[in-house]
Amino acid sequence: MLSLVEASKKEQQMFFKSKEGKEKIISLYNQKLKELNIEYLEKLVETKFGVTNVIITGDAKNPPLVLIHGTGGCAPQILDSFPNLTSKYCVYAVDVLAQPNKSAENRLDMKSLEYGKWLIEVVIKLRLKDVTLVGFSFGGFISLKALEFNETPIRQVFLIAPVYIVNGNPLVGLFKMFIPLKKFIKTNNQKHIKKVMGVLFTEYDDFALNYMSHTFQHCNMDFSPLPVIYKNSAKNIKTPISVFAAEKDIMFPGKKMIKRAEDIFPSLEEVVLLEGSKHVPGLKDFKNIEELILYKSA
Repeated sequence: MLSLVEASKKEQQMFFKSKEGKEKIISLYNQKLKELNIEYLEKLVETKFGVTNVIITGDAKNPPLVLIHGTGGCAPQILDSFPNLTSKYCVYAVDVLAQPNKSAENRLDMKSLEYGKWLIEVVIKLRLKDVTLVGFSFGGFISLKALEFNETPIRQVFLIAPVYIVNGNPLVGLFKMFIPLKKFIKTNNQKHIKKVMGVLFTEYDDFALNYMSHTFQHCNMDFSPLPVIYKNSAKNIKTPISVFAAEKDIMFPGKKMIKRAEDIFPSLEEVVLLEGSKHVPGLKDFKNIEELILYKSA
């Protein structure tokens, strides 16, 4: 019989609230993957942190690029934001653990290097070297954790509105994000999730709204405080870093992010302020980011 502590831990590890909820989300996942209309391979990678689903697309002879989505996202969504990367890269879009996707439901410790160890293990198991890492939001956090742990297989990193450099005003986040989210989870009233989407997204479509709605209704999301990287740790990173900071991002304010990034990262190669952008950039900004990543492929 499970002790209360063991039962609590087991409950924490279950990301999906129900089998039916998971099926609804995976159905949407497959719908988006089909809509991409690309040639791809889905590969399950065994890691000590849990089975990880990876979508591989592009010519295997091209340099590898690992693409990491943010909280509440999935590999097909981030691939949708960067449709042309396969012109110069072989793209490996990773489903992050404990997110609404096809990877394991194990939630890792944000305060330790676990997320970095997990990603590096995925990279090693895929036998990749000289990897270009592209991380959006929580994917940026994972990218930085990977650099802290072992930057040997990583060639360069692009961080888009990343977690882990700065945090915004917690009171603003509480009233504009978390209270409406909690109301939505309790009532399933679309007006609350639309309020959140309006704060988070520069622009969004019906699919994004639908996916986010299902995620917060059917998943046990983690609302823990987000850590920031220590300056002493950041200064040890030697891999070239490019940061794209969103000016109107209430969670990770763009100007504040650029100021700290310039202060703590000796290997900072480029910083771009996405003017007028909320946390999730619009199509135009994603296109400009993609062009810079392609430009730096040589």
